[in-house]
Amino acid sequence: MGLLASVTDPRIGRHLLREEGEVIVDEVRRHWVAYVRPAGEAVVAVALLCAVPFVLIDLAGIVLVLALLVLVHAAWLALGHARDRFVITNMRVFRVHGVLSQHLATMPLARILDISVVKPLHGRLLGFGHFVFESAAQEQGLRDIRYVGDPDARDLAIQRVVQRSGLRGRMVN
Repeated sequence: MGLLASVTDPRIGRHLLREEGEVIVDEVRRHWVAYVRPAGEAVVAVALLCAVPFVLIDLAGIVLVLALLVLVHAAWLALGHARDRFVITNMRVFRVHGVLSQHLATMPLARILDISVVKPLHGRLLGFGHFVFESAAQEQGLRDIRYVGDPDARDLAIQRVVQRSGLRGRMVN
């Protein structure tokens, strides 16, 4: 495993209940649109770095520090997006996210009451959407899952798993 992969991998496997037969149905990474802001910030940082030779010597240090701060912030945002995973298993859904400290929010399939799929216009054009989960007990870590690629297919995967687990009645034709 390379350095980049080891930094960006939240190690989903260690959260699975393998001895109970839990398997991953789908592991959802953030859609590429989530990286637009960090990329924009990186472009601004590079532009500031390119401007350093052309500013007054008294201001060059400030511009250099500002550029480095913007670049570090962009890297932090990108790393946070890379480590944010939403996982659908045959028993539950859970989300792992965080850079220095890792947060895990989980919800058994039986507690999912409703899933809303929100697809803004630009999301429909670019192929992403957001999930809003409603459950018996509102778990804030799983209420909003943003920038989900192919949200309709992911929603169907969750519905399929819930149906196969026998938690909902048989569908009538």
